[in-house]
This record gives sequence, C-alpha cells and structure tokens, in this order.
Amino acid sequence: MTKKIIMPKLTIQNRKNQNIVLILDQAKNAKGLAFVMHGLGGFKEQPHIQAMANAFKENNYTVVNFDATNSLGQSGGKIEDVTATAHDEDLEDVIKWAQSQPWYKEPFCLAGHSLGSMSVVLYAENFPEKVKAIAPISTVISGKLVLLSYPKEDLEEWEKSGLREEISRSKPGAIKRLLWSFILDILKYDLLKKVDKLTMPVLLIVGERDKSTPVKYQKILYEKLPAKKELHVIKGSGHTFREKEHIEEVKNILSNWIKKLDA
Repeated sequence: MTKKIIMPKLTIQNRKNQNIVLILDQAKNAKGLAFVMHGLGGFKEQPHIQAMANAFKENNYTVVNFDATNSLGQSGGKIEDVTATAHDEDLEDVIKWAQSQPWYKEPFCLAGHSLGSMSVVLYAENFPEKVKAIAPISTVISGKLVLLSYPKEDLEEWEKSGLREEISRSKPGAIKRLLWSFILDILKYDLLKKVDKLTMPVLLIVGERDKSTPVKYQKILYEKLPAKKELHVIKGSGHTFREKEHIEEVKNILSNWIKKLDA
C-alpha cells in the first residue's frame, strides 16, 4: 500500500492580521512556482482544488495552495464577511509573503476556481510582468454577470433581508452565509476592463452545465483575450467539478497545458 504523504501546513498573516493557512509543496530543482486559489466558500482540500495543485506538482512546480480568509477552510474570518476584495487582497498577501522565501521564482503561474479565478486574473492584469501564465477555471468575469446568474426575485429578497444562506455541498453540515454587501463589492469588478494586459498564456475551463459562470460568459472573456489561449468545456459538469471523471479531466487538461508552457 502506498503511504499517503501529508504536507505540512504553514500559517501566515494577511494585512488585517488574520491567519492564512497554506500548504507549501516545494519541488526539488523546480521548473517554476504556482499559486492555487479556491472559490467562494471553498477550501484548499476540495478535490478539484487538490487536482489543480497536483497538476503543477507532477510537472515539478513548487505549489502554494491556501485557504482564503472568510471561507470554509482553516484561515481566519467568517464566511458572511467574504468579498471579492478580501479574496484579492489575500492572494496579494500570500504572494508578497512568498517573495521573501528562498524558493520564490518569477514569473509564476496562477490557477483558481470561480471567485478565486477572478482574483488570479485581476492579479495578472495588475502585475503582468510577474505572471508566466494563468488558469482561470469556472471564472467569475464581472459583478454584473454575477447578478444575471440569480433570479430577480432571489436578488430582491437577498437585498431586503441583507443575508442569503445555502447549505454547502463541499463541506457537509456547513452553511454558506452571504451578506448583501458581497454583491455591492463584486459590482466594482470587471475583468474585461483590463483584458489587454493578459498577454501571457491563458487556460479557461468550465463545466457544460455551469449556471453560475456559464460557457457563454467564458466565451465573452475568451474572445477578448489578446494572446495564446485555450477554452475547454467539461461535458456533464456543473460549476464545481465533483465527479471523479470530471476532476481527472480538469487535471489532465491543466497538466498538458503546463507541459506546453515549459516546452
């Protein structure tokens, strides 16, 4: 029986002095460095997030996979305080910490899912010289498109009550609570405004049945990307990749893309 290797967890602080818990998987003679970021209400141990991290690991990259604050992971904060801005700042703070480490390398790769994808794209738009390539998977593209993914009556009730609750499918027993302030915050963001900065290779992956960040939205971003780009649709999958075959397909697509980056 193959013994499972458990990677040590590290704890750092973000700009708000909140704990961020991360896993550092350091490669020997690494080809590069990659940061992996989960989505809204997610955590670093989700199977599809681990598959993304493993795709880089198996291609000899040092990988940083972390729990954003205000998520369902081990980092600080409460889920109801989650915002796109907080997600973005956590990614920036993790990268800033990494810059002081001996294994740090530029340019590096960024991969994320959903809200985490929006964060990696925003980082690449703001600091393109630091980024080798990005893999925004099931990415949120703009606050306006997020609004379109909800029924009007649901939005009206959410705004009126100030709170939306739903049971987490990724962590049984957990409840995702989102304040209306989440919507007000995310409306400030639109990846298309600075899409011309994305001159690095970009890999887009989305589930065929994704209702939150559907294929038609991904095509809007894809068409505007100025450089080397790919778009893959996972047949039968929704927004979060849960079936074993879907997760494996995502990993294989990502791994093949990484190999092309280093060819």
